[in-house]
This record gives sequence, C-alpha cells and structure tokens, in this order.
Amino acid sequence: MSPAKTAYVCLPCRASYKQQYPGPRDRDRVRPCPRCAGPLIHVGSAFAPPRRRDTAGWRTLSVLLHAGIRFHKSCCGGPGYRPRTLAEVRERMAYARATGEPFARALLRPELP
Repeated sequence: MSPAKTAYVCLPCRASYKQQYPGPRDRDRVRPCPRCAGPLIHVGSAFAPPRRRDTAGWRTLSVLLHAGIRFHKSCCGGPGYRPRTLAEVRERMAYARATGEPFARALLRPELP
C-alpha cells in the first residue's frame, strides 16, 4: 500500500502538489516548489485547487492561507465550509470588523447572521 499524501501549494506559481505527509523529524523542513524553488505551503489532504488561470480563486485561497486556514479532513468528511469567491471573503471581512469576531473564525462561518 502506498503512503498517504497531502497537498502543498505554491501561490506564486499557482500550482498544487501531492506529497507524503511530513514525518516527526520533517515537520519543520521547508519543501521547495519544483517550478520556482520557493517554499510550499502545507494546505491539507482535503484541498481541491482552483484552475491555474482562475486568478480570483487563487486570490481567495491566498487570503485563506494567510489567515491560517487549512483544508484538513474532519471526522465526518471534508474540511467544512470555506469561502470560494472574493465577494464571500469581503462579506465575512466586513462582518468580522463590525462584530469584533476574529477574522479566521468569520471566514469559516457558512452563514452570516
């Protein structure tokens, strides 16, 4: 049986790569991008990348990753709700500013009150 794999992303290249999970000794190791040699970001095993030419999708993904949100599987399936468009990100950003809720938590809300 082959080892389990997880997704890594290079934002400047707009590329996603499946690689083995980091072992206990490899957790702090930076994995280089095969295209540009920049650092890859570990995004989780439940990640589905946008198409390379979808600039709005990659911009949305960049906001999510910089907020510390990843795509790890939960006990009941996928990672849960994640905004897919910049409009959804803007709505949640405005809600977070108005209510004082942390930005990362507001991004994960499926519905805004």
